[in-house]
Amino acid sequence: MTATKSESGVPCECGSSNEDIREIQAIDIFCGIGGLTRGLRDAGIQVIAGMDIDPTCRYAYEANNPGTKFLEGDVRELKFSDFELDRGTSGPIALVGCAPCQPFSAHTRGIDSTEDCALVDEFARLVSEGCPDLISMENVPGLAKHESFHKLMALLRDLDYQIDFNVLNFQKYGVPQRRWRLVMLASRIGPVALPRPTQNATKVSNFIQDLEPIAAGKTSEKDPAHTTLPLSKTNLARIQQSKPGGTWEDWDKQLVSPCHSKARYPASYGRMRWSAPAPTITTQFCYYSTGRFGHPREDRAISVREAALLQTFPSDYMLVDPDDPLPIHKLARHIGNAVPVKVGELIGNSLLEAAFHD
Repeated sequence: MTATKSESGVPCECGSSNEDIREIQAIDIFCGIGGLTRGLRDAGIQVIAGMDIDPTCRYAYEANNPGTKFLEGDVRELKFSDFELDRGTSGPIALVGCAPCQPFSAHTRGIDSTEDCALVDEFARLVSEGCPDLISMENVPGLAKHESFHKLMALLRDLDYQIDFNVLNFQKYGVPQRRWRLVMLASRIGPVALPRPTQNATKVSNFIQDLEPIAAGKTSEKDPAHTTLPLSKTNLARIQQSKPGGTWEDWDKQLVSPCHSKARYPASYGRMRWSAPAPTITTQFCYYSTGRFGHPREDRAISVREAALLQTFPSDYMLVDPDDPLPIHKLARHIGNAVPVKVGELIGNSLLEAAFHD
């Protein structure tokens, strides 16, 4: 493949022949605590660096991904050349990332998405500057309708990338939650295809039923990430009357507030069911009132560790810095924003297939 000029006019030295291909090296933008990075590593891809503007992600990212640099910074100040990649000696380069997604979410109302649209545009700028061999982006389905995504697709086509994207139901990829996400893959070195479904929906019980019982507001002595927020007296009474898969309609009338009948989400204050997938694990899972995040059996919201397991993080993934522990709501933000590790691994397998195709 001959070199192609990028949007900035700089030649893109992409398209190594199969004889020159060695190990894929990936750069993870908006890396958070490393869900995508860990999945790529599990697939056999070398992630050389992860970048995020949130310094509180550093501990979990570095503690669980040894040898991978965590770069704290603003993507708007980043240049692709800052990574000092030598295409003469390295294998294919992959640029992966998941820009903060809340403004594109179907659950969001009244939020100005200009800033986060700009982050998608910055991802496109890095593509234009560096012309990486492989690209992956994961985000909420609503992004597919946005101009920023359309501009990125047009850029990739202009640079002769092969592209595959669609909205995937993560229940079919080993993730035990009702989570739909847009996944896009692009390649300049071979045909690329989204991962195929691996299995039917998995159950909550398969992932969290073996954890030790804890009460609301308590923390396990064995695992600092198995920790929960306390419940008010009223909410304790509510969850005691909540049924797995039910809603506030299961409660005695005196426990129902007028706002509940007007709530946008009738599943608020509900319990999960052992035999079904969880709801989408959001950044608010630590609060019993914000969705069906009640434990199936215990009178509390799910713990940080339980949410991480439902996001398919390994059970030994270190989440709490012993020297500087974060409050639960910040840990919840880390987990809710993460790419499920299992999905990251399947994306990695697809990138490997594109790089090492016959």
